[in-house]
Amino acid sequence: MVRYHQLVQNEKFVSNYDLKNKKIARNTLFLYFRMIFLMCVSLYTSRVVLEALGVSDYGIYNVVGGFVGMFALISSSLTGACSRFLNYEMGRNTEKRLQIVFSTSLTVHITLAVVIAIACESFGVWYVNNKMVIPLERITAANWVFQISMLNFCMNLVTIPFNAAIIAHEKMSTFAYVSIFEGISRLIICFIVMWTPTDHLITYALLYMLVQVCVMVMYQVYCHKRFQECHYKFVVDKPLVKQMFSYSGWHVIGNSASVLNRQGVDLVLNLFCGTVLNAAKGISNQVMNAVSSFANNFMLAMNPQITKSYAQGDYKYMLDLVFRGSRFSFYLLFFISFPIILNADFIIHIWLKKVPEYAVQLAQLSLISSMIISLSNPLVTAQNATGNVRNYQIVVGGLQLLNLPLCYVSLYYGYSPVSIMVIAIIVELFSLAARLLMIPIYIKVFSAISYLKEVLLKVMVVTLVASVIPVFLYLNLKEGMISFIIVSFCCCVSTGISIIFIGCTKNEREILFNQVIKLLSKIK
Repeated sequence: MVRYHQLVQNEKFVSNYDLKNKKIARNTLFLYFRMIFLMCVSLYTSRVVLEALGVSDYGIYNVVGGFVGMFALISSSLTGACSRFLNYEMGRNTEKRLQIVFSTSLTVHITLAVVIAIACESFGVWYVNNKMVIPLERITAANWVFQISMLNFCMNLVTIPFNAAIIAHEKMSTFAYVSIFEGISRLIICFIVMWTPTDHLITYALLYMLVQVCVMVMYQVYCHKRFQECHYKFVVDKPLVKQMFSYSGWHVIGNSASVLNRQGVDLVLNLFCGTVLNAAKGISNQVMNAVSSFANNFMLAMNPQITKSYAQGDYKYMLDLVFRGSRFSFYLLFFISFPIILNADFIIHIWLKKVPEYAVQLAQLSLISSMIISLSNPLVTAQNATGNVRNYQIVVGGLQLLNLPLCYVSLYYGYSPVSIMVIAIIVELFSLAARLLMIPIYIKVFSAISYLKEVLLKVMVVTLVASVIPVFLYLNLKEGMISFIIVSFCCCVSTGISIIFIGCTKNEREILFNQVIKLLSKIK
């Protein structure tokens, strides 16, 4: 009888794991559909917008919008707190508590949106008009972009608790459907901007804001209809607010580093190099965002399970997700990034009619930086799940805060603008090492040595083995369409074989082959 009950429990245990893995796989598919669609739209619209606005106006849009994004260092820490507490309460299955968490989070975000709007209208307006390097004839347009970017930012801020609820419930299909609308709308905007006789920069900003309003309404209506806890009530749970601010307070260090590394570096580029280099950085960001979304979508589907597993005390499954998430996030990025890095000059010159100086080099280094970051993302989620973030943020966040001053010094002494991405890569490597040293303090079952063996060693070997033939061909073939096709094909084949036979475990290979056989049988 005892043996029978043990078997039943084991069957339930395995079944529960299978359900979780299937849920992650299903959500990943929805997110990939969303990502592929948005990537295609984004790459095409970037070309059209650059052509419609011109290099200078495109740079203005990026640097002014990026300046407003600087205020995310205030909000992003609370955003992480909102997601963490919602996921944690769902893991504990406390429905009444969920509504309190949601309503309190929304109250806090609305208050924060008002505070940021006031800050933008005071300090922000002064900085745009007195410190930014913008042609005098485009100051009026830059102020329009600033005001519209501020409204977009505040709307997105108020929408965050609703997005966090969708992610906590793992309803990733919603993101896919809304993204179809968003992508098509952005495409329509591009053609309207090209045809309109009005100021292209102001028209583009206004129409983009209209799309953001529609997206915000869609998410809020969906959550209100589907999730009971999203029926807002004015609640301010003081102990919860204290916990959220305590949790998010230390995240300000890490989030400030993240925001400053993007928007802050853009401002430094603007000071030393002007709007043309901002356009080049904007292009590199488009390439990086399009490619890194593959790994980000994979982790977006996996993150809720990591937090919920920690809340349930299922540390074995949590670590399995963290290790697997790090490896496969890197593999996905490497598979896509490798042929782009080798053929970046050819691809970007075909993609864009006007290629800003340094855009190619910045794009290549941005992709390398993204691959390193992809290794760290699951580690960050695991650490955040514990709620113990003070010392971790002081060490890791402190390291990442060095990026901006180092970039300033580099440009001040006349080094190439490419140096900003070299510095970013070095900082990310040191940050990864710091995470591996800090996490075992809070998650006792985590082993940095195991991570080095099962993750870092495997991805390094995969990278080296996969690179030999494609790099040889790239160095010996003349640049052109034939070279692009041959090198890209070899990159895909070499990387795919290396990932399957070196980067995957025996069990993972069996699952992959079984899924391929099932897919082929359905096609027949």
